[in-house]
Amino acid sequence: MYEQLFEFERVLAEYTGAPWVVVTDGCTHAMELCLRYDQVKACRFTAFTYVSIPQLMHQLGVQYDLLPERWTGEYQLYGTRIWDSARRLEPGMYRANTLQCLSFGHGKPLELGRVGAVLTDDVNVYEQLSRWRSDGRDLRISPWQDQPVFGQGWHYCPTLEDCARGTELVSRFSSIQYEHPRHVTYPDLRKLNIQPGATDLARRTDGYTVN
Repeated sequence: MYEQLFEFERVLAEYTGAPWVVVTDGCTHAMELCLRYDQVKACRFTAFTYVSIPQLMHQLGVQYDLLPERWTGEYQLYGTRIWDSARRLEPGMYRANTLQCLSFGHGKPLELGRVGAVLTDDVNVYEQLSRWRSDGRDLRISPWQDQPVFGQGWHYCPTLEDCARGTELVSRFSSIQYEHPRHVTYPDLRKLNIQPGATDLARRTDGYTVN
């Protein structure tokens, strides 16, 4: 019943040159799974990115430094093999021995909504991340309750409708000219007050304390 998902992964692999693709429900979740898989403890990356990235680092307990580095299309988490390639989607874009995370959200080269992906040449990454994004399930087993063992997992699958739409759009890339929104201005996160550990709503308006 997941043929649309597997087909979308197949056409993305063919288009990007990645041997394996794992689709997720967003780029930040794709990056989370990569950070978990490689057990990243520290990294460095550009200060000019979306706020979800430092938020993710705090959630996972990853130490990080922000760099004054400008970027176009993608940037690397230095000290890791992980790339935030949210603003790239090009033929043959995959780099060997890396984990490249894509976004198909609003304003991206392929607009689908809450959809992302991981490009990899490591079959072990593919097998593990495929289960992690699917609640610990192997989507090739149906019905799902026939799976003998369920490992750890997260509810990070995209919808089958979005996968089907993605397959249709990627198949038309060769004949349709798309504007590639490479140049986007992000704020300097070093100038923002980001405190994920703080309680944003210390007290509700009805007088009850938020724990």
